[in-house]
Amino acid sequence: MAIITKIEVQKKNEDRVNIYVDDKFFMAIFKELVFTFNLKKGNEIDEKDLKSILRNEMFIKAKNKSLNILSRADQSEKKIREKLATDYEDEVIDDVIDFLKKYNFINDDILAQRIVSTNINLNRCGKNRIKQNLYNKGISKEAISEAVSEIDSDIEFENAMYLAKKRYELVKKDEKRKIYQKISQHLAYKGFDYDIIKRVLNKLLNYDEYDM
Repeated sequence: MAIITKIEVQKKNEDRVNIYVDDKFFMAIFKELVFTFNLKKGNEIDEKDLKSILRNEMFIKAKNKSLNILSRADQSEKKIREKLATDYEDEVIDDVIDFLKKYNFINDDILAQRIVSTNINLNRCGKNRIKQNLYNKGISKEAISEAVSEIDSDIEFENAMYLAKKRYELVKKDEKRKIYQKISQHLAYKGFDYDIIKRVLNKLLNYDEYDM
């Protein structure tokens, strides 16, 4: 039988402790688990069984934390990993991610589609802003590329025109070049690319001689 030879609190995180078995590092766990399983220096243990019990306990805690996070807002796999990383080992996090994916609690493809739908239909953003919003949510590059590729170019143009008309009402008393510049800057900020902005402004203002 192996023997616990030392239990020490981590210097950088007082909520976690390092356990040493036969004078060798065994694993790091939450301090509360020391009391839960009545672990003490000098205890004889079965290393395999104890490791399994402790890892299962940490998995349950990490799973519950992730479900609590997801109950407040949808999250990408990357964001869940980041939120668990300060308290749990990589192997535990991997197990939690597998569980969340299995029961569809996280799905980057579906989350990306939801964000795109909201950005297009409610916020009327252009592709560039949508890409940035997806990136900020931790969506994978593959999921971003797939989601953005499905954006209808006609709808994007209509949204740009809608925003341009609203901005025009605020700046229509300015001289023509300033109107062009102010609307184009606003549309660029909302994430529309050069070609859409130019098409919208030429149609709205009918001034082909103005260029950005």
